[in-house]
Amino acid sequence: MILAWKRLLPDLFSEYSGSTVVVRCPISFRGFRSLAHWPFIEFHMLKKFVLPVAAGIFAATLALTTSAEAQNVNVRTVRIATGLTFPTFVTHAPGDTSRLFITQKTGAIRIFDLTTNTLLPTPFLSITVAGGTSENDERGLLGLAFDPDYASNGQFYVYYTGTSTNVLARYTRSAANPNVANATGVTMMSWADPFSNHNGGWIGFGPDGNLYMGVGDGGSANDPNGAGQSLATRLGKLHRIKPTVGGAAPYYTVPKGNPFLGGASTIDDEIWSYGLRNPWRCSFDRENGDLFIADVGQNAVEEINFQKAGAGAGRNYGWRCMEGLNCSGLSGCTCNAATLTMPFRTYGHVTGTGGGFSITGGYVYRGCAIPSLQGTYFYADYVTNNVWSLRYNRDTGVQTEFTVRNTQITPSLDGFAVNQISSFGEDANGEIYICDQGSTAGTGAIFKIVPTTGNTPCTPPCPAVDINCDGVVDAADLAALLNNWSGIGTGDINDDGGVDAADLAALLNAWGQL
Repeated sequence: MILAWKRLLPDLFSEYSGSTVVVRCPISFRGFRSLAHWPFIEFHMLKKFVLPVAAGIFAATLALTTSAEAQNVNVRTVRIATGLTFPTFVTHAPGDTSRLFITQKTGAIRIFDLTTNTLLPTPFLSITVAGGTSENDERGLLGLAFDPDYASNGQFYVYYTGTSTNVLARYTRSAANPNVANATGVTMMSWADPFSNHNGGWIGFGPDGNLYMGVGDGGSANDPNGAGQSLATRLGKLHRIKPTVGGAAPYYTVPKGNPFLGGASTIDDEIWSYGLRNPWRCSFDRENGDLFIADVGQNAVEEINFQKAGAGAGRNYGWRCMEGLNCSGLSGCTCNAATLTMPFRTYGHVTGTGGGFSITGGYVYRGCAIPSLQGTYFYADYVTNNVWSLRYNRDTGVQTEFTVRNTQITPSLDGFAVNQISSFGEDANGEIYICDQGSTAGTGAIFKIVPTTGNTPCTPPCPAVDINCDGVVDAADLAALLNNWSGIGTGDINDDGGVDAADLAALLNAWGQL
């Protein structure tokens, strides 16, 4: 028989025996494992039966996988839920298109049923937190993330403030009722927090399947304990861990690629990057795994940092010696040092549509209701209620299509004001939502960003691995990828600018799925 994959791509495969090819290409896209076994497919069979089909669908596939430019496309909002008490986050469980989960600062997680457009009266979970009882209190229930395998293991994670502590905990779904969680959880991490502000609180799973956690510098002003630059504290950091399924304390392991793993102290093992003041809302781009980190400033500048998928280990974002691109005059690091990573976007503490005083990070739009906004990042300012969007080129660092969205966001199409934007969130289809915290208990609300014509259903975009968009990853997708080997566009699954071994490995890891 003609030697197939191993001869075709010798750098990708380490062995072939019988019916199995072993992939040795390490990748971190969409959480795929780095080593997988896949059925052997002989190249002459592909050439005879599959490649002709791929050629026929090539043009259509290219059209499906190419995003349009935004070109100043307008949006609006609609209010979908009200009567909430200081909502801090809205999200979804993996693959669950029927529900949204909303965290309230006071300690409850509420469920909004998207099929009936109702807020369920019984909380999904209620936990005891310290603080979170007023508009300006930065404490309470701040973060929520569902395990990538939530459908099978029922595990989810919360970040909240305890008495002079911050806590990361794991809970599980009730076996009897999917709209209720088991009341007892386990603590995964708990650390001292000297002040009531700057708690961070975002948690989210990356494309590598690990859980990331943004922690503030501990509060007060000007980071008096130097936490941002100290590797001896959890404060002022982005952490990365691998939660276990069940198991014993601490209910997670430390990924081998963590940059400070194995030093003289174990306290820095979980640290992924540092030099943060108060990361208030980070997000992964669900299309390519890039990470956006919005960090609240001290007295002068708000900033957004960027980590390209697969990068970011050990980065120092500069606080407290830098605030945005400004030298703060404080110690801990050298201002403008080559070892520091600068933000790609900043704005000053000024009024008007160009500034603000407390950034709220958002998401890259990947929904289907407004296709021409694909790849557009939304963010806001909590104090001024400015809402902006832009495109950021992950390869060149160039920003385009910066747009002030204020009059498109508020009032909503149904006539309600959107204020005090505490967070953005996504549903399972990639549509974006806004948390309006409200000024008193019961006045919080959730708004959805929609087309100017209103909230209409749509078909979600195809996953990148489903190149021909037929609902399954199969030989036709494989052929389309190979037909454009070393090219751009079709088959560039990880969106790194070229079709190569990493894309092929990603496709094989998803073989037969969707």
